[in-house]
Amino acid sequence: MPISWNEIRQNAIAFSKRWATETREAAERQTFWNELFEVFGQKRRLVASFEEPVRKLSGTWGAIDLFWKGTMLAEHKTRGHDLGKAHAQAIGYIQGLKDTGREDEIPRYVVVSDFALIAVHDLEDGTSAQFPLADFYKHADKFAFIPGYKRHKLAEENPIDIKAVRRLGLLHDALEDGGYTGHHLERFLVRILFCVFAEDTGLFDRNALTDFVEHHTREDGSDLGGQLARFFQVLNTPDARRQANLLEELAALPYVNGDLFAEALDFADFNRAMRDRLLNCCRFDWSRISPAVFGSLFQSVMNSAERRQDGAHYTTERDILKLVRSLFLDDLRAEFDRLAASKGTQRDARLREFHAKLGTLKFLDPACGCGNFLVVTYRELRLLEIDVLLALHGTAAQMVLDVSALSVVDVDAMSGIEINEFPAQIAQVAMWLIDHQMNQRLGEAFGQNVVRLPLKKSATICHGNALRTDWADVLPPAKCAYVLGNPPFVGGKYQTAAQRADLEHVAGGVKNSGLLDFVALWYLKAADYVRGTAIPVAFVSTNSITQGEQVGVLWGELFRRGVTIHFAHRTFEWQSEAAGKAHVHVVIVGFGMVDRPGKRIFDYDSDPRTPTVTTARNISPYLVDGPNVAVSNRSTPLCAVPDVDFGSMPNDGGFLLFDDQEKAQFIALEPQSELFFRRILGSVEFINGLSRWCLWLVDASPSALRNMPEILKRIEAVKTKRLASPRPATRRLAETPTLFGEIRQPATRYLGIPKTSSERRRYVPVGFLEPEVIANSELFTCTGASLYHFGILTSSLHNSWLRLVGGRLKSDPRYSVGLVYNNYPWPHEPAVKLRAAVEAK
Repeated sequence: MPISWNEIRQNAIAFSKRWATETREAAERQTFWNELFEVFGQKRRLVASFEEPVRKLSGTWGAIDLFWKGTMLAEHKTRGHDLGKAHAQAIGYIQGLKDTGREDEIPRYVVVSDFALIAVHDLEDGTSAQFPLADFYKHADKFAFIPGYKRHKLAEENPIDIKAVRRLGLLHDALEDGGYTGHHLERFLVRILFCVFAEDTGLFDRNALTDFVEHHTREDGSDLGGQLARFFQVLNTPDARRQANLLEELAALPYVNGDLFAEALDFADFNRAMRDRLLNCCRFDWSRISPAVFGSLFQSVMNSAERRQDGAHYTTERDILKLVRSLFLDDLRAEFDRLAASKGTQRDARLREFHAKLGTLKFLDPACGCGNFLVVTYRELRLLEIDVLLALHGTAAQMVLDVSALSVVDVDAMSGIEINEFPAQIAQVAMWLIDHQMNQRLGEAFGQNVVRLPLKKSATICHGNALRTDWADVLPPAKCAYVLGNPPFVGGKYQTAAQRADLEHVAGGVKNSGLLDFVALWYLKAADYVRGTAIPVAFVSTNSITQGEQVGVLWGELFRRGVTIHFAHRTFEWQSEAAGKAHVHVVIVGFGMVDRPGKRIFDYDSDPRTPTVTTARNISPYLVDGPNVAVSNRSTPLCAVPDVDFGSMPNDGGFLLFDDQEKAQFIALEPQSELFFRRILGSVEFINGLSRWCLWLVDASPSALRNMPEILKRIEAVKTKRLASPRPATRRLAETPTLFGEIRQPATRYLGIPKTSSERRRYVPVGFLEPEVIANSELFTCTGASLYHFGILTSSLHNSWLRLVGGRLKSDPRYSVGLVYNNYPWPHEPAVKLRAAVEAK
C-alpha cells in the first residue's frame, strides 16, 4: 500500500528545505528527481530513466531528462530559466514519440522545474499547476500518480466558498426529504464535514472518504448508510482494538477520539441521487475552508423565519475582527512587537513570559452559534504564537525534534454556550478543524508536519440556554480572560413566549424591562459574570441599545452595577456570509467593571470600510465622548415650550383612506361626500409632498350620512373590522365607526413633525399646517408654535440632539416626544433680540 499522505507531506517539507538554494542543473538535477520520487516512497530507478533518447521533429535525436513510459515526462532547467520553453521542449518530445510509433509510451503528465518553481501539466484533463518549491507540500497531491493514488478532479480548485457549503445544504435537504431528520441528521452532517476536511488536509489519507464511497458502496446508494456507519466506527476505534481483517482503506484511517464518532446513529437510507450529492460534497477542495463558512453552513439549512426567530446572523471575518482586534488582539500584537524589537539581555526571557501568558488566556462566547467568533479568535491567537516562536527560536527551531511541543495554545482555551444543538456541534468540530489548520501553519513555519491525532483536547461548547445557564459552570470567572460574541438580535415583536420568559428571568427586576431587545439580556448577564473582576467584555448588538428608550433602561441599570465602556464601534451595517443575507445595523461595545485609559471610538460615517478612530475621556451610552448619563422618557417638556402630541390614528382597516384616484372615483359615485374629504399626512406624505385623503366625519350629521349610501357602506366595513379585533379596546371603537380610533387633531394652525425621516437628510423637515389638514399617527403636532419654535426645531443643534438620543428605524432617525422633545434643553429666557434673530432666519 502507498505511504500515507501525512508521511508524504512531511517528506515534501523536508525536500523543499534541502533544495531551497540549489541552482546547478547539470550537476544536481538527477539527484533532485531521485529525491522527489523518494518523497512519495517510490524508487525512481524502478519506474523511470534518465536521458531517454527520442527522435525530434527536426529529425535529430534528443534526450528526455526523465522519462516514465506512459506516465510522466520531466524536463529540468537552470534556476531562473523560462519554464514555458521547457514545456514546449517536452511537447516536442511527445510528438516525436507519436511520429516514431511509440504512442503507448506517451505520458499523461509533463513536469518541468528550475529548482525554484515546479509546473505540472495533466495532458488528459487539460489542467496545469505551477508553484514555488516552498509550496511543494501543499501541491503534493498533483503527484498522486507516483505512489499510486487515484487523483480526483475537484469541482473547484479555488479556496472554498459559499457554493461548496451549499452542497452540504443540498445533501441535508435530500436526507431530510428521505425521512432522516433531527439529531441524527445533524450529527451525521457534522461528521461528513469533518471527514471531507480531513481528507483534503492530511488528517486522513488523501481522498480517504471519497475513495471509500466510490469503490466500496453500490452506485444506487442502497448500502451507503451502513458502510458510512462502519467508516465512522473505525474512526472511533483505537488501532489496537481494530479487527485484523479490515479493508486496507479502513485500516489506514487514524483514530480520531474526541467523541465525534462515538454515538451510534441510525442508518441513513441513500439512493443514487443522494449518493451523488455526497460525492459532490467530497469533490470540493475543503483544505482552505474559511472559518466564516461554518456559520453559513448552518444558515444554509435554515429557513428565513427560523433565522429571524433565533436571531441568527452570520458574519464576515472582517466584521468579526473588528471586535477581536479592539478587545484584545491589537494590544497583544503591540506588546509582542515591543518585546521582539527590544535589544536588551532580557528580551528572550520576556518573550517567553509573554508566550506563557498566551497559553493562559481563556475565552467565553455565551452565544457562540457555530463558533465563528471562537474560531477566528483561536486562529489569531495561534498566528501570534507562531510569530512569538519564530522570534524566540528563528531557524534554529527547525532542529527541534517535536515543534508541536513548543505550542502552548490549544483549543481548550475556548468555551461557548449555544441554545441549538446543531450549531453547537458545528462549533465543536470547527475548533478541531481550525486547530489542524494552525498546526499546518506551525509545521510550515518550522519545516515539520504537525498533526494532533488522536484528539486529546477540545473546546468546551455547552448546549444550553445561556440566559438560564450559570456561565461560571462553563468557565469560572477566575480562569476567564475575555468574554465576547454576537448575541441574538430579536426585537420585541418577534420574541417568542419562551424568549419573553427569559427576559423576565434575567431583567424582571429592572424598571421598564419590557422595552429591552433580547440582546440586552447578555449585557446584564455579563455584568453579573464579571463583577469583581477585570475581565473585559465585547458584544456585537443592534444599534437600538444605544438609541431611544432602551438607553435609559439598559445603561442606567448597567451603570448602577458598575459597568464602564472601554471602546465602541458606532453604527455600521453588519455583513453576513450566508444566503439570504441579514442586513442589520449594529454597534460593537466593549465594557467591563474596571475603568481603563485610552478609550477609543470607531466611527464609520465617512467610509463604511475604514473607520475614523478617536480617543475619549469617557464613552457615554450614546457612544460619544461624554458622561455616563442616559436620557429617559419625560411626560412633559423640560422647558416652557408648547406641548407636542401624536396625530390621530384611523384604526379603520383602510376603509376611510383614499389616494387621488380612489377619491375621484368615490366622489363620482357619491357627490355629496366631497364636503367630508380632508387631506391626511403621515411622515412619508409630509416629507415627499404626496397626496392622501380621508373621510373626516366628525361634523357629519346622522341625516347627512343617511343620504350617502356609499359612505354608509364604508362605515359598516369599519365597524365589522373593529368588531373582529382580539383587542377589547378596538372592539369598543365599533360603537363609533364614523370616527377615527384616536382623534387628536388641532383646532388651530400647528407644526407637523415627522416621526421618521431619512438618514440621508441632514435636517428633519418640519412645517406649519392648517387645521383642515389631518395629521395621522406618523406625524407629531405642535399647537401654539411660533417661528421661534420652528427655528429651534429645524436647527442643526436640535437635529444633532435627535440623532444622539432618538431611536432609529434601521438607520433612519425616529423622532420621539418623550425622549427628544420633552428632554431638549431650550435656551433659557432668550433675549427679545435673539428670538427675533431666530425668527428672521
